[in-house]
Amino acid sequence: MTTGSNTSPSADRPLLVLGIESSCDETAAGIVRRSGAGQGVILSNVVRSQWEEHRAYGGVVPEIAARAHAECLDEITGAALAGAGVALSDLDAVAATAGPGLNGGLVAGLVTAKALALANAKPFIAVNHLEAHALTVGLTEGLVPPYLLLLVSGGHTQLLLVRGTGRYERLGTTIDDALGEAFDKTAKLLGLGFPGGPAVERWALAGNAARFDLPRPLLGRDDAHFSFAGLKTALRHRAAALEPLAERDVADLCAAFEAAVCDCVADRVTRAMAIFEERVGRDVARHLVIAGGVAANKRLRSALETLSAAHGYGLHVPPAALCTDNGAMIAWAGAERLALGLTDPLDFAAKPRWPLDVNAPPAAGAGVKA
Repeated sequence: MTTGSNTSPSADRPLLVLGIESSCDETAAGIVRRSGAGQGVILSNVVRSQWEEHRAYGGVVPEIAARAHAECLDEITGAALAGAGVALSDLDAVAATAGPGLNGGLVAGLVTAKALALANAKPFIAVNHLEAHALTVGLTEGLVPPYLLLLVSGGHTQLLLVRGTGRYERLGTTIDDALGEAFDKTAKLLGLGFPGGPAVERWALAGNAARFDLPRPLLGRDDAHFSFAGLKTALRHRAAALEPLAERDVADLCAAFEAAVCDCVADRVTRAMAIFEERVGRDVARHLVIAGGVAANKRLRSALETLSAAHGYGLHVPPAALCTDNGAMIAWAGAERLALGLTDPLDFAAKPRWPLDVNAPPAAGAGVKA
């Protein structure tokens, strides 16, 4: 994935970048200073969640999200600048999420970023939201590619070989629901509210995972794709057979669902590790990075810690606040692109669908999540 035009490379000098994020239901702005490859400092990271606006609907309503972004972007951006103690004139560039995501929200963020860039004669950088997640570990730990990435969020579940900024190879993707989406739908089915992922995790802590034998879709397949729709359907049938549900039923169902998810993800990651080693060679250091909101799930993280240790991989997970959508990750991705001399024109349009690997072969059923 590459976009933008090349200007004079800036890799050898410090870069100060403002990043704006508005792809879904968080309005965020952050400022990062990049001193070199794998050398970054977060100066500010301001995030406003819209959970309360969407809670009554059991999910994100695009029109409500877009309006909420537009109403507070100026305030959030101002707070990021104040928190970092810098002025717009101090910036080297302004970056914003241009996709993938909800079109209305993307447009709101892009308009703000472009206006700031134009008014202050600063370069503008259009950032792929997925690339920002993919590169966050460089900001938090100084890890540089290549590495294997498990990207797990509400909209995407993918395994990618990260070779460098703008250079990604998709190894696997979900052919139906994204993992975060499956958690949210499970929570809604069980009446646990929104956001669903944290609710399912809380209830699972008190549950007995062995009570329900839920399926493990695609286990053992030669590819590295995921499927969660069948698991979600099986859980719905188990719940329907028990209605009305007692608290013990809900806890056990959540625990069984979470256990099945961990088994599926561990199996798919194991297959991706083999593909990764085939492509980069066995002499390259082995690193597994987990990014995206679902990376905050403690049981999943524990399962992948065990798997990584067994296969000789270092496991890297950004802090929880940087796993969910935020402005600092957009600023860092923008700084990494600026260091390569990549900027974008002010007429760059929002891309609600924007895969990291545009050359990846079609995965049957994957659709927009490819």
